[in-house]
Amino acid sequence: MTTPIVEMDGDEMTRILWKMIKDELILPFVDLKSEYYDLGLVKRDETGDKITIEAAEACKKYGVGVKCATITPNLKRMDEYKLHEMWKSPNGTIRSILDGTVFRAPITIPSIKPVVKNWEKPITIARHAYGDVYKSVELRADEPGVAKLVFDGESGKHEEVVIHEFKGAGVLQGMHNLDKSIRSFAHSCFKYAIDTKQDLWFSTKDTISKKYDAQFRIIFEEVYEQNYRSKGGYIWACKNYDGDVMSDMVSTAFGSLAMMTSVLVSPDGNYEYEAAHGTVTRHYYKYLEGEETSTNPMATIFAWSGALRKRGEKDGLKDLMNFGDQLEAACFDTLNSGIVTKDLVNLMEGVDAKAVNSAEFIKTIRTNLEKRLG
Repeated sequence: MTTPIVEMDGDEMTRILWKMIKDELILPFVDLKSEYYDLGLVKRDETGDKITIEAAEACKKYGVGVKCATITPNLKRMDEYKLHEMWKSPNGTIRSILDGTVFRAPITIPSIKPVVKNWEKPITIARHAYGDVYKSVELRADEPGVAKLVFDGESGKHEEVVIHEFKGAGVLQGMHNLDKSIRSFAHSCFKYAIDTKQDLWFSTKDTISKKYDAQFRIIFEEVYEQNYRSKGGYIWACKNYDGDVMSDMVSTAFGSLAMMTSVLVSPDGNYEYEAAHGTVTRHYYKYLEGEETSTNPMATIFAWSGALRKRGEKDGLKDLMNFGDQLEAACFDTLNSGIVTKDLVNLMEGVDAKAVNSAEFIKTIRTNLEKRLG
């Protein structure tokens, strides 16, 4: 390696897997150069979450990052970790700073059939990573009254519409988005579609949301007509919340959330790779009690392989690109031989599947990787 990748550590069981993957599958084979950031909840709390911002800025500097799953705390987590504040989602912070789009695609193998039988190729969900409910403000209306949406422009322009006349208690939520962010989203989607040679689809409910959703359609049409019309599986572009929900649905339909990859792509060509799932809290508590767990590390391994391959691509290092390919191939060798984690055993067809713990699974991948690398 000639240029570092940005390495962002995480929380709970995925943090344990992170070290196992590095020790068994990366460090023995790659002269790893990385700029390390601990995005575990404890460190984020100690730094007032500044470390997350520093990690995102490093991704902009070096162009490639790899991230472990992290906790976005709620009230229960605040008490458990004795936090100073209910810190925001690290993923949301990184996406906002990189102005990126999240592309999520399932890892598929012949022995696990998708629920929808005519889905012969993976479906990639492109998730807009700004605005909607993730930047919303909320209000509890605890008595009758009138709720209004008001805009006061710098020019003196004043607009207001009645949202609802409450006859009793209820709740309110205000969302926003930006033309600039939607346009970046569109460019990222078209560029990724061209790069991966896939069709791009975009759907929106502009018959109901005649201004908010319609603006997405208008901008996508403009960007397509002006930049990509002649450029000639599929990618499904979704607004922020829709992309969050649909990527979970697609991953489940293809087998397991642990087999869902995720890459954040910015319009200026920066990449950040991660797993689409969370920190696997239930397994972590078992691990703390000394129990063996059969946690599936596939999406996290593919985050590493994707980041290393992209680093090799950017720096013209064919051996590093090949290593990313061979690491993924060794994973497929392991799965296709029937050595799997517990979540996959009952999903496999035509293979005599055997469930092993996480450490055994990763060691088997290493054996297959060594065979492939000679």
